[in-house]
Amino acid sequence: MFRFRFVQSCLRRLLHGGTVTRDPVLQQLRMCVAEEQVFDVVGKNTAKLTVDHVGRAVGMLWQFQKEKPQMLRTVELINSHPQFLTLRVLAENKITHMDNLMLVDILYSFLRLNVEPHDSLVQQLVSEAWLRIDRLPMTSLSKFAICLSDQHLQHSTLMGHITSIIDQMLPSIHDVRILSTLMISVSSLVSVRLRDALIDRAGHLLDTIDVSNYNSPRRLVQFLRNIKHSHRPLLEKCNKILLYHIPRMDAENICIIMGLYQSLQFNNCDFMLAARQRLTELVDSSTDPFSFTKLFVGLGPMASQETKERLENTALLLADELNAQQALAIAETLEEIQSRNLSLLNKIASVIKRNLHVYKPVEVARITQALFLLQYQNPELFAKLRNTLVTFLRSSIFPYEVSMLTRVLSLLPSPRLDETLLSRMEAVAPQCTLSDLNSFSFVISKWVRNDSSFAHNTPSKYVHLLQVLNRCGCERLHTADRLDLLLEELKYISGEWFEEMLVSEVMATLQRMMDQINWTNVVELAYFLTKINQHCPPLLDQIASVAIKDIEKIHPSATYAMLLPFSVLNYDPAQADELYDVCIQHIIPHISSFDPHLLVFLAYSLALADYFPEELVRTIFSIDFLGKLDAQLETLPDALNMRTRLRLMELNRAVCLECPEFQVPWFHERYCQYFTKKGSGSPAQQQIHKLLSDVLGGYNCVRVEGTTPYSYTIDFECILDAHMQPLPFSEPATLQISNRGKVHWATNSMERVKEDLPPGAQRVAIDFLDSKCFCKNSHHIKGETLMRKRHLEILGYRVVQVRKASFRKHRS
Repeated sequence: MFRFRFVQSCLRRLLHGGTVTRDPVLQQLRMCVAEEQVFDVVGKNTAKLTVDHVGRAVGMLWQFQKEKPQMLRTVELINSHPQFLTLRVLAENKITHMDNLMLVDILYSFLRLNVEPHDSLVQQLVSEAWLRIDRLPMTSLSKFAICLSDQHLQHSTLMGHITSIIDQMLPSIHDVRILSTLMISVSSLVSVRLRDALIDRAGHLLDTIDVSNYNSPRRLVQFLRNIKHSHRPLLEKCNKILLYHIPRMDAENICIIMGLYQSLQFNNCDFMLAARQRLTELVDSSTDPFSFTKLFVGLGPMASQETKERLENTALLLADELNAQQALAIAETLEEIQSRNLSLLNKIASVIKRNLHVYKPVEVARITQALFLLQYQNPELFAKLRNTLVTFLRSSIFPYEVSMLTRVLSLLPSPRLDETLLSRMEAVAPQCTLSDLNSFSFVISKWVRNDSSFAHNTPSKYVHLLQVLNRCGCERLHTADRLDLLLEELKYISGEWFEEMLVSEVMATLQRMMDQINWTNVVELAYFLTKINQHCPPLLDQIASVAIKDIEKIHPSATYAMLLPFSVLNYDPAQADELYDVCIQHIIPHISSFDPHLLVFLAYSLALADYFPEELVRTIFSIDFLGKLDAQLETLPDALNMRTRLRLMELNRAVCLECPEFQVPWFHERYCQYFTKKGSGSPAQQQIHKLLSDVLGGYNCVRVEGTTPYSYTIDFECILDAHMQPLPFSEPATLQISNRGKVHWATNSMERVKEDLPPGAQRVAIDFLDSKCFCKNSHHIKGETLMRKRHLEILGYRVVQVRKASFRKHRS
């Protein structure tokens, strides 16, 4: 009997064990659907709260906030709630009882709920996580790395430890979400070797795992932006996934991705077209300041005129509700689209003026530049902006910041120069990059031009500072030992000071580093030489050698920039045929993956060098491609849009003249007529016309600015008979193309075909070439001028090219 009762008692305990061990506090927390309910449970059960209760409560508070739109979050109210302080105290007392997952999760949640990094709770959580760092699972390690980044500890020893762990454990990371998070966190500490390993691993995971959302590829693009490395294969993999998810993205995420792409100079046509369509769909639903600002920034620059007006009208209605950052974003976008909506500008300026005290130095500089470029007239606001910039400049210790502030200050009118500004520039000059030094030189040049005393007495303050800049620039070049870093500094440098003071030193430094030219930097170097217009055979030969050897390692889209100096500067290396052949063979299989405008630029670059790959030409002049190009042009900035149209016309002309067997029609006649300049010519041109008419026997023997078929304009034109004697033009005429494609001359009264010139007579085109037709460091003629001569000769002209400098010397 007793034995039976004992068994019955045990069974009862086993069957009802869940009821006995049930946690009523945890049950109450699980029932909560709002923050106040969580706080109510905490307040009623403070004495009973265990470490699990605290972790659950804090996690729920952040989860509730996370699920709300940004504008509806109430983090400040939570932070100030009495029971939130209770949770903080309890968490701090129970740190040692937390397991690894809870420790990092609770740190993450508290930081997201705006607990300050210097708070003792956060400090102790970080210290405890550091002690356990080698035992943290990768999920927690990635979240811990985010917490360190939130506290601006990207360069800390602790983040270095995490970087080392990633390096060791990289093959075991199989979750692209975890990997992408870690990559962003350690981006400032990765070596080139680890960078490449991370990129390879990320690319492998994207190939093998179904990525269900766009956050991971977006983070991978952000990592590339952080390290300033435009790795095209990984970018294209990420873009493919992002493109798939665009129909479900909001304006904020689209704008983030577009900004990252812009920083990496990655302009994908398919993404931009899809982004414009999605943003246009969101116009009617983006009615609050936060979402509308994102929409305005993303859609404004590529919207139709009608849509731009709708956006501007909505912005005018919402202007008073904008915060400081939103007003800045709207102002910069208005400058980008060159808006002339004065009412909107006044509203935005009012918001900016009201919030001027909250802006950081770089933000004030951006505001000032945007309003100045908009030619906005508000002397009072500009005076406030100037005073604010000067105040920031006097206390700034960062070279890049001093550079930006001084450059923007130079845009504004100033009654006198503040000596402290010069002192600040001189103080930071030894720490400045070549780009910053170049910016300083631009500012000084502008101040010199505006200083009325300079014409009578050279102020020593300017001369001294320019000498300091020259010395710092030369010292930086002399001590430079890494080509990659030097090219990064030279990327955006230009202007008179660079060309007059540094360009020879730069070229000498680049030649000193020739052994460092490899497939990873050859494209950047080639583009730089093209930009500065320098003809340097040793460097160009080395670029050609590296390109031929490692062409398979170079992304096809980068081939355009690599070939530019050879075609633009008209330089044929010893291996010219091999260079162009390997590049063309590398490009052809990937034609379909090129952005339309880039393919046009590439084909034009090859045409300059007299290369016309048939498959490339036929692709560009197909109906489908031209339709896609038209669609892309609507999304491009105005300057790039016009440049693309010009290059397409020039390519069309080159193909018609040099490859008639392709039977590509000439469809740019109306385009060229629209841009043909009409006028009486400059005074110098009129003088030359008089001289030539004196030599050739009268004004009717010389035609000024004659137009050829395919719309070349010739400076001066004449006809010589078989004995080299000038023949008069009977009437002003224009060479045209007949309906049948036959070249003929048309006048008001008659037509006579080109072949009807007297036997032995020839047309002579006289072109006066300015400095733009030659490389800056030599008399070497550039590719575009040579192609023009080639085309005029095909049209039947004898071409005489005269340097303008040579003519001036002869006249003197």
